[in-house]
Parts: sequence; C-alpha cells; structure tokens
Amino acid sequence: MNGDVLNDKSKLIEELQFMSSEGRNPDTMDLDLLDTTSLLAALNKEDHKVAFVVQQAIPEIALAVDEIVKAFGRGGRLIYIGAGTSGRLGVLDAVECPPTFTVTDKQVTALIAGGESAMYKAVEGAEDDPQLAITELKQKHLTKDDVVVGIAASGRTPYTISALKYAKEVGATAVGVACNPQSELLKEANIAICAEVGPEAITGSTRLKSGTAQKLILNMLTTASMVKTGKVYENLMVDVFASNEKLKARAIRIVMQVCGCDVQTASQALLQADNNAKLAILLLLTGLPVDDAKQMLNNNNGFLRKAVEQSTKEP
Repeated sequence: MNGDVLNDKSKLIEELQFMSSEGRNPDTMDLDLLDTTSLLAALNKEDHKVAFVVQQAIPEIALAVDEIVKAFGRGGRLIYIGAGTSGRLGVLDAVECPPTFTVTDKQVTALIAGGESAMYKAVEGAEDDPQLAITELKQKHLTKDDVVVGIAASGRTPYTISALKYAKEVGATAVGVACNPQSELLKEANIAICAEVGPEAITGSTRLKSGTAQKLILNMLTTASMVKTGKVYENLMVDVFASNEKLKARAIRIVMQVCGCDVQTASQALLQADNNAKLAILLLLTGLPVDDAKQMLNNNNGFLRKAVEQSTKEP
C-alpha cells in the first residue's frame, strides 16, 4: 500500500515538474529580501504579462463565446466547474451575472469541488474525485444543450477533467481553461483555451497570474455572450434590473445617458417600465405605449438597437 502511495506521489511530482505554472521564476528568486515597494513592483511586473497572454487566446475564447450564445438561444446553460481557486473564480463570475444582466441563476451557474463550503475552506480530496463531478453534473441535469467550462490552472485536476469527459458523453460542448499547454484538460476539451502565464512570482501559487488570467477569460466569456444576446446597448448595461438603491441610480443614469433626458423624465419612464431600463429607454426614444414597446422588444429578441431601428423605419 505504501509503495502504491509513493508511486502515485512520484508520478504527481513528475507531472508538476513539467508544468510551466509550477516552475521557479528566475526574476523573483530574491523575493524574500526585497523591501515592500520593490516586492510589490516585482509582483506587478509579473501581472503585466497576463493580459498579453490572454490576448493570444482570443481566437479560442471567441469560439467558446459563439457556442455559449448558441446554447442560450436553445435554452441551454453555461456551467462552470473547477476546484480550489479555479472553482471559486467560476462561482464568482456566475453569481455576478444575474444582477448585472438580469439573467436567472440557472442560465449561468457554477460547481466547485466540495460544494458551497469549499468557497470558504478547502475540502481535502474533493478535486481528486472524478466521480464527484459526474454526480454533480447529473444533479444539474446536464444536457446536450449546455456548455460546460472546466477551469484548472494545472490542467490536471481529476474532478475537472472528468467533468469535461462526461459533458462530451452527454453531447454538451466541453470548454477547457488552463494555464499549461498539452495538459489533459485541454486535450479533453472541444474548445481548448490556454493562457500560459509561466512561473508564478511565488512558485506554484496559481492564485496569482494563473488566477488573474482565468478571471479575465471568464469575464470575457460571459460579458461577450451577454452583449451578443442583447443585454447591452452601445456600452451600457441596459438589461440591468433596478432591484436596490445603487442599481436604481445606475438605471436612471443609463436612461439619461441614452436618451439625453433629465432625472425626473428617466425616473418616470422607469416607473412605467417597472424598473426595466431597456424598456424605459425604448419608451422615451419611440413614444410607444408600454405594451407596444414590450412587443417590439420581443419581436427583436430583446435587442434594443434593433428595436429602435425598427421603430424609425415604420411609418
């Protein structure tokens, strides 16, 4: 038994040895000797590399966005899945979509190895359990209409790899997001997104550059998908639902910015539109009755720009 354990550890050590994210960074070997300002400058210097690396992955990110948009069009979901930092980043991006874009918490959702408690405290062994991912995706009633995005900096996490394998069995689109090329996760993916940020400032601490790269990629996936499904007009979050004071103020400002009106006019339009900024804007720009404006939005699949253009063409 001890021999098997040692063999498994030796195999894992060998795997880590060939991962760029686990290498030692030659530029930060003196990290523990630096004064505070120099230490922060060294960390910031490494962070500067991340955006460029993500830029190189834009073609693959675009493929994933197009699949997510298709999934939303057929009633499917975007499901993030990962362990540790990667899983937490998936949860973070998912939970921010409903208040930002007025989608349900079912349209964009996330699974983290170990369940909700793993958001706050590591659940030992959860990431090494491939069956756990399958069980959780079955509980989500995964179908071929969905897109599953597996996130793992190393690209070797058994839980996340298993999720993509099961997604493909079901017929769902499997997207892999990792920071090591040639990793098993990326090999299992229908769409492989690799952000090879290289060795971390602190060896193996993938909550740093790798985590930042993953955060950027997930932001791009959901933001671009929401834009392409009509949630944005120009560069404004017109599908925001004013459910608290801050969002009410933001909604008023958005209406004012689009329509060039004052606070009172924007507030009145939002009142008519039941706090729906997109509908309020259409009411002000077209002068249509509420029911007619709603119908026009429905006819244009919720795209405000298309609805406005249609109103200007109609006699």
